[in-house]
Amino acid sequence: MAELRLGPLLRHVDADTGTSATIWIEADQPREAAVRTPTGAAGSARTWQVAGHHYALIPVTGLTPGTDTPYEITLDGEQVWPPPGSPMPPSVIRTPHAEGPVRVAFGSCRWAAKPAGGEDPVGPDALDTLAQVLAADPAAERPDVLLLLGDQVYADETSAAIREQLAARRDLDDPDGPGAQIADYEEYTLLYYESWLDPEVRWLLSTVPSCMIFDDHDLIDDWNTSAAWQSEIRRRPWWQERVVGGLMSYWVHQHLGNLSPAELAADRLYKAVQAADDATDLVRDFALRADTEPATVRWSYRRDFGRVRLLMADTRGARVLDEERRAMINDAEFGWLREQALDAPDSYDHLLVGSSLPWLLPPAIHDAEAWNAALCLGGRGPRWARIGERMRQAGDLEHWAAFPSSFTALTELITEVGRGPHAPATVSVLSGDVHHAYVSEPRWAEPVRSRVAQLTCSPMHNSIPAAIRAGFRFGWSRGGRALGRLLARHGRVGRPPVDWNRTGGPWFGNQLMTLTLHGRDRARLRLDQAEAARGGTRGVRLVTADERELA
Repeated sequence: MAELRLGPLLRHVDADTGTSATIWIEADQPREAAVRTPTGAAGSARTWQVAGHHYALIPVTGLTPGTDTPYEITLDGEQVWPPPGSPMPPSVIRTPHAEGPVRVAFGSCRWAAKPAGGEDPVGPDALDTLAQVLAADPAAERPDVLLLLGDQVYADETSAAIREQLAARRDLDDPDGPGAQIADYEEYTLLYYESWLDPEVRWLLSTVPSCMIFDDHDLIDDWNTSAAWQSEIRRRPWWQERVVGGLMSYWVHQHLGNLSPAELAADRLYKAVQAADDATDLVRDFALRADTEPATVRWSYRRDFGRVRLLMADTRGARVLDEERRAMINDAEFGWLREQALDAPDSYDHLLVGSSLPWLLPPAIHDAEAWNAALCLGGRGPRWARIGERMRQAGDLEHWAAFPSSFTALTELITEVGRGPHAPATVSVLSGDVHHAYVSEPRWAEPVRSRVAQLTCSPMHNSIPAAIRAGFRFGWSRGGRALGRLLARHGRVGRPPVDWNRTGGPWFGNQLMTLTLHGRDRARLRLDQAEAARGGTRGVRLVTADERELA
């Protein structure tokens, strides 16, 4: 019997015509994968092979705009989705109404492991809870797209179930191995099975389109923090196989689905992979080049949802780590980002910049990272530079503030967009990473026409120690600001090109934010947190912790 090993994931839905979509799957062996619908919309694709696994990204055409179309998946003509006896509603492809609102839900940092028994020590999973809420009420308001802003899998923090599988493959005590962390492509596939085979999340991803980008834990904590960090990690005998496996699996499982059918048709690697009997070496060579020559690869991408433009920025793989030229995003990729932001500005009303790492941090943390960057550059001499590097790696000091020229460049780009003659109504930087949620808004000496906000939402399912919660709260306080300025003066760091205030939060918990955008006049933000049901009732629920207008 044919087996659907993973998926389906509904990825790209054409927001311009509302007539096409792509669906990603993994099959058990080489198969002809197909999508069938009762309306006649359909698509098929032959699977392609990487490392003994068989995948397809199925293009679906013939959809009708503004409709919900149920679909089935077949492998060699045999129905494999929906699974027999599934309690979940049918998976549907929802195509947008031309004049309707756009609902964008986003978050990051989802550790997928389920507790062995009893209550989850970090609380209910927000993504799982969203799935349960939507499945229980098919008429409920649902996102038009789900943005997963990093740490979709944790290669460096594996669950007991994953560790048991790793131990069956290799000696976890081998001093030349990664221990209980992920070692290679095959082990990465175990993480995706753990994360995406959760029944509720599997159904959610089959029926709500998704856009994704990696962050550090998709590879390893603090990935590409600095040149010193990179030099040290590359001396470890297990690292090359880890990073190559991580980037291969990211390309296969996450990146391809971010692309439109037109982009896929123009992608030389994807065409070669489809034509190959075994594409392992092709994808492996690409991943190795992405690590050693990052300027030759672009993970960033653009998606337009009617009059809403999303620019998803790679803030991990595109870094320049040489201390004299240090940048969050290399020149070529930032040039692409700028070009997309300024392309036909009268064609969009809202600009979303996806950045796994927040642009605007609590001010004390921003100043501490800028101070640290100055120390590491040698601004206070070699001894302080050595101390600064140790602090940078120990304290995760690697956000936009730790790349001062890049912070300035992004600020200037947002300013240029917001002051242009066709300025959008809003510019929102969407981020995660920091295991809490907040809203901050910048203040310029010369006002901009757009309303600009940093919207940070994390985690979907993870924890944050009490001491770090206190640190983030202090970072926003008056005392924190004063301490930050003292550090900045010690590092001879000037004031940032923009000031900002926290206008919402901080909120702690497992959570998702949703932006509802409709024309120029409506931009509404809602923060929902996952909670266990009260009053002795079993189950979970989403509770709205905050709701506000941004336009």
